[in-house]
Amino acid sequence: MKPIRTRRPPAGFTLVEMLVVLAILVLLVSMVVPRIIGSQKKADINATKTQIGMFKATLERYALDCKKFPTTEQGLEALVSKPADMDENVAWDGPYVTGEIPKDPWGNDYQYAYPPERGTGDNPDIWSYGPDGEDNTEDDICSWSGGSGARSGDQDAMGEKPAETRREPRTDSGMESPTPRRSSTRSTTPRSERTPSSKL
Repeated sequence: MKPIRTRRPPAGFTLVEMLVVLAILVLLVSMVVPRIIGSQKKADINATKTQIGMFKATLERYALDCKKFPTTEQGLEALVSKPADMDENVAWDGPYVTGEIPKDPWGNDYQYAYPPERGTGDNPDIWSYGPDGEDNTEDDICSWSGGSGARSGDQDAMGEKPAETRREPRTDSGMESPTPRRSSTRSTTPRSERTPSSKL
């Protein structure tokens, strides 16, 4: 008669093994999630800049037809429907945008001002509040600078650094330190003909 073999129950994970697996998962999540969030934020900013660029191109078409940009009161909605206060003899040939004016990636309306209040030149101001959803903060994305967080007075954000930061360092007397020049006269006496110093 053959002996009956009893099967042992499969061994499960111990508490220590479970804790090790959880620690590894937490470590992986802490490394991957910030990169994903950072990539999403960068993608949203780039999408906002692209949308503002499309608004600028569409407004130029509008200005060619109507001989001027929409006013601040008319806003970007003038690209979708003819403003009620527009003269009938104006050749509005819209809609210039299909559908409604889109919102920025954070769900806020794009801001518009004409005559420009913050930018330079005669182009309308178009901007987004950016990720924080608040106006006039560092993460605002603006049409007049092509970047984020720049205002009309922020020269460092819009262009080159001030000239004072590009000058040569000054000496204590206040004059610019001259660039040292190598002497143009060289000794033509061969080393073999030089008189050796007398030894004591």
